Amino acid sequence: MKDSIGREITYLRLSVTDLCNLRCRYCMPEAGVQKRPHGEMLTQDEMVAAVRAAARLGVRKLRLTGGEPLVKPGIVDLCRRCAAVEGIEEVCLTTNGTLLPPLAEALREAGVSRVNISLDTLQPQRYRAITRRGELREALAGVESAVRAGFRQVKINAVLMGGVNDDEIPDLAELTRTLGVDVRFIELMPMVDGAFGPASFVPGTAVLRALPDLQEETADGGVARLYRLSGAAGRVGLISPVHDSFCHRCNRLRITADGMVKPCLHSAGEFPLKGLTEAEMAQQLRRAIDAKPVAHGDLTCGCISGAGRAMNEIGG
Repeated sequence: MKDSIGREITYLRLSVTDLCNLRCRYCMPEAGVQKRPHGEMLTQDEMVAAVRAAARLGVRKLRLTGGEPLVKPGIVDLCRRCAAVEGIEEVCLTTNGTLLPPLAEALREAGVSRVNISLDTLQPQRYRAITRRGELREALAGVESAVRAGFRQVKINAVLMGGVNDDEIPDLAELTRTLGVDVRFIELMPMVDGAFGPASFVPGTAVLRALPDLQEETADGGVARLYRLSGAAGRVGLISPVHDSFCHRCNRLRITADGMVKPCLHSAGEFPLKGLTEAEMAQQLRRAIDAKPVAHGDLTCGCISGAGRAMNEIGG
């Protein structure tokens, strides 16, 4: 289905929970979020119904997110049910990786084909500081388990933060050689007022300066500009929502764990799904697609996102 300016909507990001075992500084408050009553959140059956409704409208790619999706009870079964939905060609998962080792093979067997793992640093103390409680060794074990499980693709997502981890660009990029995974550097987005100062917002071009030997690759239809280090099996990707907006080719919708459809990550506009039938969900999804804005507003430390929620509540 196309939106009002002709963009084909084929990609759904479904947040299965707003809870997480970490407290990353750019994603959620230090104290976490108050656990909400089950009755306010989408049930597994409602999530699957929403995926079916989206598939009827032309969605082909599904990504399950959180919070942290692996804290969700029944996540493997949910993945299996979603992968079985007619029209869904690809089920992906975004995780911090710390809970992945015992689940990786089961997730692949359930139909998850690609896994993105959030990893902003390779320094243990810095990892603890960014996540406020995590252990780097657990995240690295998650990456290794994903590689061993044989997913079609494993990607590392690293959020660039000036004065925090921008000195690690070469080390993180080296994972494309040592592990053969893709590493994507993502510009920090100002989701919370005052959380970061101006120096924190590093443009994606900083990666090109830090890695002058990168060779540009052909785009694969995603939002990342792709490059490769010599001899690397994996690729380096740059995702620049702040300094190089890709709104003109946005093909996605988001559904929050409490059942709100967001036509745009950075818009406060939301359409409720909770309690609806599958046919009613399809109607709401159509309304959301028609309401997709042409572009989001400016994103700077002085002009924060209009999302109205923290990142863990949206699913990225």
